[in-house]
Amino acid sequence: MNSTEGSSTHKGFTAEERAAMKDHAQELKKAARRSSRADKAAEAERDVLAKITEMQDSDRIMAERVHAVITASAPVLAPKLWYGMPAYALDGKVVCFFQSAEKFKARYATLGFSDQAKLDEGTMWAAGFALTEVTAEVEARIGALVKQAVS
Repeated sequence: MNSTEGSSTHKGFTAEERAAMKDHAQELKKAARRSSRADKAAEAERDVLAKITEMQDSDRIMAERVHAVITASAPVLAPKLWYGMPAYALDGKVVCFFQSAEKFKARYATLGFSDQAKLDEGTMWAAGFALTEVTAEVEARIGALVKQAVS
């Protein structure tokens, strides 16, 4: 049987993944059209806040709090959209991001960290955290993580 015969379990990208890729392409086009660095930064933050506003209630509430904690704890991180998600970058490279539960039809939201984050702890460490609620304790933990990520 050749590769075109029989059944295949590979279906390609999901609709949510294709939508995220389209979001990313639009983000890149929009960023390229902006003029000054300050204009780009201000517009990028407005884009992030608009994306948060579009989220469902529980995701929106968590994303608002995560945004506030990250921008207060690590002001060197610049808010920007990344594959349609609120993200925070250092020198243009994403360090962390908030993924709503709704975006990929997951049971929880995620605070994720890229390989740019300096969270190294021995030979294994967490790079993503499930969020079901953002309490004062969670805010403190997020603040500490983003400070460590950029230290």
